[in-house]
Amino acid sequence: MLSQEQYSEQLYTEDEILLQVKQSIADHGMPEVSVEPGYGRLLTMLIKLSGASSVLEIGALGGYSGICLSRGFRDGGKLTSLELKPEYAAVARRNLELAGFGDSVEYRIGPAMDSLKILESEGRKFDFFFIDADKMNYPNYLEYAIQLANPGAIIAGDNIFLRGRTLNTDRNGPAILAVRRFNEMIATDDRLISTLLPAYDGLALAMVK
Repeated sequence: MLSQEQYSEQLYTEDEILLQVKQSIADHGMPEVSVEPGYGRLLTMLIKLSGASSVLEIGALGGYSGICLSRGFRDGGKLTSLELKPEYAAVARRNLELAGFGDSVEYRIGPAMDSLKILESEGRKFDFFFIDADKMNYPNYLEYAIQLANPGAIIAGDNIFLRGRTLNTDRNGPAILAVRRFNEMIATDDRLISTLLPAYDGLALAMVK
């Protein structure tokens, strides 16, 4: 029997550009952990529905999520993407150019916490945040997102179940504890309206009040 996710995905024609992105990630020996196609489509929808024109992505990898985010832009949308590794950012940049979004993305290279501090000092504000980077800093990334948010901004955080490890009370490593804390913050912070989506590896969604 098909899983819910498998059933859903078979209804869609595979996206040729995104397939090329996934292949480029594999070819460069990068982790094959891009956002799932169903959530990629959701990101595009959310950008378009919200009218977000300034988007911050924490974790570029090979550009898969960056393309999904950029596809939702109206004219003049801008993606700022934070990536630790310059070689990953280079792959992402090429893939965004392939998809026609090379002029709408800016990469900040280095530890995301350092880049976030710089963005804060620059007075930058954003309409949409996608968090998909090192799990240890998820709570810190959420707090920064709230601080850098325009009113009504949307925050999305991927992989909130850590392939089941978040749900397993016998597993209590630092990254697991950090993601549990992130999930609790999303669910209880009075500054947010939120929900958690349980498909794939889980996606947290929140709107800043």
